[in-house]
Amino acid sequence: MSVGVFDYSQPHVSRRSPVMGMKGAVASSHPLAVQAGIAILADGGNAVDAAIAVAAALTVLEPTSCGLGSDAFALVWEDGVLTGLNASGAAPAMAHADALRRDGLTEMPALGWPAVTVPGAVSAWSRLHDRFGCLPFRELLEPAIQYAREGAPVPPVIAGYWKAAERRFKGKGGVFEEFERVFLPGGRAPAAGEVFRSEDMACTLESVAFTHGESFYRGAIARAIAEHSEETGGLLRIDDLERHEPEWVDPISVGYRGYRIHEIPPNGQGIVALMALGILEGFDMSSMDQLGPESLHLIAEALRLSFADAHAYVGDPRLASIPVKGLLDPDYLALRRGQILEGRAMVSPKPGLPGSARWQSHDGDTVYLATADSQGMMVSFIQSNYMGFGSGVVIPGTGISMQNRGAGFSLRPGSPNELAPFRRPFHTIIPGFITKDGEACAAFGVMGGDMQPQGHVQVVSAVLDHGQNPQAAIDCPRIRVLGPDRVAVEVSVPESSVKALAEMGHAVYVEPERAGFGGGQMIWRSSSTGVLIAGSEPRKDGYAAAL
Repeated sequence: MSVGVFDYSQPHVSRRSPVMGMKGAVASSHPLAVQAGIAILADGGNAVDAAIAVAAALTVLEPTSCGLGSDAFALVWEDGVLTGLNASGAAPAMAHADALRRDGLTEMPALGWPAVTVPGAVSAWSRLHDRFGCLPFRELLEPAIQYAREGAPVPPVIAGYWKAAERRFKGKGGVFEEFERVFLPGGRAPAAGEVFRSEDMACTLESVAFTHGESFYRGAIARAIAEHSEETGGLLRIDDLERHEPEWVDPISVGYRGYRIHEIPPNGQGIVALMALGILEGFDMSSMDQLGPESLHLIAEALRLSFADAHAYVGDPRLASIPVKGLLDPDYLALRRGQILEGRAMVSPKPGLPGSARWQSHDGDTVYLATADSQGMMVSFIQSNYMGFGSGVVIPGTGISMQNRGAGFSLRPGSPNELAPFRRPFHTIIPGFITKDGEACAAFGVMGGDMQPQGHVQVVSAVLDHGQNPQAAIDCPRIRVLGPDRVAVEVSVPESSVKALAEMGHAVYVEPERAGFGGGQMIWRSSSTGVLIAGSEPRKDGYAAAL
């Protein structure tokens, strides 16, 4: 696709135009983080260097969504090859589903130590730098250290998420006391425009920078994490941290309109997006009104079918057999496509292969970023604490907020995603990538719990079915499947479409808040001109910049 093929009319309500450049581009959910990445590119760094700088800065600038205690995934395009990195952490050696079931639990806790798995984000930064980095690792973390030490103003959307975390954790005491000290300075969440700083975070980032991340897993920081866990009832120990290693993986993909859409393989939910797109490939989506009831019905049904399969069969492939090839097989997707009824919603779709599923739907707090440089390298990167500051556990004296990715485990006996020692949980965070004829086209992603594959499908369709530029594709109103039977739509979806969906049998409602519909970024590279076209999320504090 050349630059001229895109529609630049901006058909949806938007505050911004797509950003264009030729020497590099960065898109993320915080303007200051984007500036850090642009500065790295201008200093001679490559797209991976810029991605690391942005990711590190976001742990300070957007701690509501990510932190040093996050997990991360990445897709890197270099010299005609797309490489994946899975830096999600596993459950501690002492974690057992039976213990929680004996306590009367039927679902994983979302807060406190039971929800904590080994954080992988720092290992993602260091391994990406080992393999692809150009500038010194210490230099890449300098912007984050500066923001932590000197402070940075809190943008409006992030301030709203921070206020929600105040309601969640303030006054709970116990293991949450350090959260209040670090992230509720003066006893409350920072308001929009107020400056947040943390010397603890600055010192921790310095340690990570000077040891290339080793202190986090095999040094002073690891000991601090393990000691606090043991002292306060957690199961995480020093051996769990020392054992952690991110995994280089081969991306999985499907064809769509002559392009290849790529995702990280399980234990993530990228396969949901691929299955849904594979189902939609059999429909002429470009002939339909993008926000009309026929189009939205097909998208919702394809996603419902794909989620039913994913929640039945996806887990950690190191410990469970996952039929990835079978789920993406064109013949299987054709069978699933055949279950979609014209003009009528399915009733609670079931997995297409033998088994059963318990639907899991969680709001998520995540950061997604995309970078590209003048040499053709592109990075699709995502990191997350999961649900708004994660578990609420903060390691004293470090500023490290521990993720609650363990909440993604199942307590159903025999599930491929059942909580078990050394198992990685079902993951919501997924970076995406688009190629065509062996060339890179786009790094993209949409953050936000189970909205992520749904956002991937809708953004890809906007670009490839309707020819919209990256900014317009991200601006486009979205729908969100909630559980097996409900569909939420943004207020800007036409009222006529909402009424028609309800008449089809969808349990549809209009969601007045935009936050639940995710936050995306995309950088598209024109194969004919080399121009980089970037878009960023208007539902967040997002920003895109180019050189």
